[in-house]
Amino acid sequence: MDILFASPQIQQLVDDIKDFLEEQILPLEPQLLHTPFRDNLPKLHELRQKVKHRGWWAPPLPENHGGMGLSLTEFAHISEVLGTTPYGHYLFNCQAPDIGNMELLLHYVSNNLQQQFAQPLIRGETRSCFSMTEPEHAGSNPTVLSTTAVREGDEYVINGHKWFTSSADGASFAIVMAVTNPDEESTYRRASMIVVPTDTPGFRLARNISIMGETGSDYASHAEVYYEDCRVPVSHLIGQEGEGFALAQQRLGPGRIHHCMRWIGICERAFDLMCRRAAEREISSNSYLGHQQFVQQWIAESRAEIDAARLMVLKTAYGIDQQGAKAVRNDISAIKFFVADILQKVLDRAIQTHGALGITDDLPLAYWYRHERGARIYDGPDEVHKASLARQILKKYGLTTRKS
Repeated sequence: MDILFASPQIQQLVDDIKDFLEEQILPLEPQLLHTPFRDNLPKLHELRQKVKHRGWWAPPLPENHGGMGLSLTEFAHISEVLGTTPYGHYLFNCQAPDIGNMELLLHYVSNNLQQQFAQPLIRGETRSCFSMTEPEHAGSNPTVLSTTAVREGDEYVINGHKWFTSSADGASFAIVMAVTNPDEESTYRRASMIVVPTDTPGFRLARNISIMGETGSDYASHAEVYYEDCRVPVSHLIGQEGEGFALAQQRLGPGRIHHCMRWIGICERAFDLMCRRAAEREISSNSYLGHQQFVQQWIAESRAEIDAARLMVLKTAYGIDQQGAKAVRNDISAIKFFVADILQKVLDRAIQTHGALGITDDLPLAYWYRHERGARIYDGPDEVHKASLARQILKKYGLTTRKS
């Protein structure tokens, strides 16, 4: 079957990557799922070298920076197939938050900082993290931050408390959102993004946060971090002072495409596992799970929902490629809550179909259930995106913002 919005070359690439994952990584999943991520690094690095050798490294980055130079729509197809295993994006060096940080550094810092931070990250020699969310404030409103970066001469002195700084464990540097311009009238112009090496005095990783009983390690972790009189050169500023919120918004469009297509990949893998189980699990003499009408209903609904989600995301990716993220911001909000909801439904049905096996780590379903429940929370909770989309729609009908 032809892939929508894809050239023959992308269709072939998708098929080749599927074959690679099925041969090289899926047989290893039981071992990888039962051991800490850090313990698996030697094997994962070996597989990363194979990916590099095949020319598949960092698909969305420009070729002159070591990537494949794919458009957002083209990469969307790759992101889906990589999402069928928990390790796909990491193997291809296009995992969050690193890929977003690479793009920021390539566009908004000096050549010196690119050489110091971006190039080792692109080569896969280092990792990074993104430090924005604070436990004291609602993550749904990123304009409210307590972390400050006060300029003293040629340095910023950073103080603050962050959490869900994903992948900070083992990262070489963080990109930190901090208030640099507290007196700015617009709340959207108060914060900036700054590069902070994690070996800087005052950077303290307090803990890896346990997620539904799993603390994680190395890349597969979420950290609580303190910045305590943490001094970095002013040259570590990304873009201009006060542009932090605008830069974060620029990340969101492509970032949501990456996430949503990864979620669809997870759905496809969960769907395949569910269908195999339904067809093979005998529940009585000559009667299989797939004969049950409610299981058939789950399968039918999942197929329709996954296909609908894919079409929405590819349409949005194409819109960003053609017009930019601002022009399709309503579509970006819509895919975020729609696909996250479908992801939860399909995963839950797949687990239920597998019975007790579904909640074990013998399959990747429980791993995804733990780690992807946050899909409806991070990057803005579903409720915020729904309210934002509804307001934009109702404006066309003459309904303005409610007066206080």
